[in-house]
Amino acid sequence: MTLIDGRAIAAAITAEVTETAAKLRESGTAPTLAVLVPTDDDATAWYVRSIERAAKKVGVDCRVVQLEKPTGEDVTRELDKLSADPSVHGIICQTPLPEGVTLDDVGAHIDPRKDVDGANPVSLGRLTAGLPTYAPATAAAVLEILKREQVALSGAQVAVVGRSTIVGKPAALLLLGEHATVTVCHSRTKDLAAVTKTADVLVVAVGRAHFIGADHVKPGAVVIDVGTNPTPEGGLVGDVDQAAVEEIAGSITPVPGGVGPVTTSLLLRHTVTAAQS
Repeated sequence: MTLIDGRAIAAAITAEVTETAAKLRESGTAPTLAVLVPTDDDATAWYVRSIERAAKKVGVDCRVVQLEKPTGEDVTRELDKLSADPSVHGIICQTPLPEGVTLDDVGAHIDPRKDVDGANPVSLGRLTAGLPTYAPATAAAVLEILKREQVALSGAQVAVVGRSTIVGKPAALLLLGEHATVTVCHSRTKDLAAVTKTADVLVVAVGRAHFIGADHVKPGAVVIDVGTNPTPEGGLVGDVDQAAVEEIAGSITPVPGGVGPVTTSLLLRHTVTAAQS
């Protein structure tokens, strides 16, 4: 089995983004990503710091907007302001959100031209229609990894486990765009293993540690593990039990070091692309 090096893929994307960002700055445009943080959650704070570090390395300005105990109206008001600010090219909104507020509620207040993480329902609609848009970065990372690894997708059998609007659904749409035959599995799928075991490519995004085992994987399959589940020891494990499938799968993305780094690099690429338009 081959471990897919997400960090190496991210580094290649980062080099491309750095070059483009430098050209933009030379022409008088400072590509800027605004990160709205409506929570004091420790895990969110850690992730935002990692985005700041990555942005600085590539020459993208990162503007963090921290809201203290906001209401839903506070969040939408700030997103409206950022959407109207010509100096901001990309906007992402972190979670968790205030009680009773969903990402769908607030995502509609992000200008689709600046919606670099595909949070606005308009972005998902455009993705469905095959129109230019920014797909959610994690879903886009799935396709980016497969392309960089030169996995043949046209005509391939692909199973996506998970149907969220953040990963599962947009990943399925992106894969359909590559002419794969895609089956989306979820909590009510009967005999999940019978479905996933036919897949040449298996994408797993359910948020349950080691949910996928040896009996779910076709010999030689490419497995993209999107899961990031914290362990009691402070580490991270994926949705796939890597030890159980390593003698079966052809290749797999590790956790950590797989999809995550690519996701961050794509957020920055989307921002730089938005700054060019």
